[in-house]
Amino acid sequence: MILVLRALGVGDLATAVPALRALRAAYPDQELVLAAPAWLAPVVDLVGGVDRLVDTVGLDGPAWPGPAPHIAVNLHGKGPQSHRLLADTQPRRLLAFANADAGFTDGPSWTPDEHEVDRWCRLLSWYDIPADRTNLTLRRPEPAGLPAGATVLHPGSNIPAKRWPAERFAALARALTDRGHRVLLTGSADERMLAARVAEAAGLPPTAVLAGRTDLGALAALVADARLVVSGDTGVAHLATAYGTPSVVLFGPVSPAHWGPPPDRPRHRVLWAGQVDWPRWDGVGSHPTLAALHVDEVLAAVAEVERVVRVSGAVAA
Repeated sequence: MILVLRALGVGDLATAVPALRALRAAYPDQELVLAAPAWLAPVVDLVGGVDRLVDTVGLDGPAWPGPAPHIAVNLHGKGPQSHRLLADTQPRRLLAFANADAGFTDGPSWTPDEHEVDRWCRLLSWYDIPADRTNLTLRRPEPAGLPAGATVLHPGSNIPAKRWPAERFAALARALTDRGHRVLLTGSADERMLAARVAEAAGLPPTAVLAGRTDLGALAALVADARLVVSGDTGVAHLATAYGTPSVVLFGPVSPAHWGPPPDRPRHRVLWAGQVDWPRWDGVGSHPTLAALHVDEVLAAVAEVERVVRVSGAVAA
């Protein structure tokens, strides 16, 4: 049995897809067990190749209550806590980044300035397990009875610093509606009030607010069939990448070089003002790199993405 630790969120799971598939290919006869939050199950099913999901949230509990795994793989972090959590399962072999504090020196060195997809592919490459960083596509989910061809705006994030100001999302929603887009607002149950506030300011009906009304599988289906996705650096952006859905992703404070969509995919546009030295931030509201992004810039990026889609469609025809 192969035990893989990735006890994080949607975007974290999406960036680990190439590594998970590489492990599946390298050990086709072994059971592949993923230690991750149970609520991710709908997306885990879309990855394919994972035989079992063990509910593991963060690093507070045991990653695996069963027999010792043949191999344990740390796709969670650099350690030492995650290393020790896996070591406690007594695997025959641990695949992880070197960490002296955990007493583990077998793996490669951790590199802070690295894209999250490349990080885990490089880890496996160290152990002679080839991984294809471009292998990000998820299986298309079953239809969820939601509108196809809608424009999805996702104003929330579980990290407040990554939230573009709500009034700008409202202005964007108004402008896109005027241009013929059917705008829907997504988010978690905790973000329903935020989405409702954006909808009201944009003049959208309450039915446009899907925040808190879709499970993760339905959200994936909505994104897979969407006309466009605009969001911050959060899980929905990674779903758009996984399905090739045209998207505009607003970054701040984390660099898109670490978490952005592949730069060679023209259907996705990244906006980031982090190349400038910003004054000290008080930690309240949107990070300055997000607050520096204006509605006109986002609309221009939307126009670029839609032009790419039109051109690619004409070429295909």
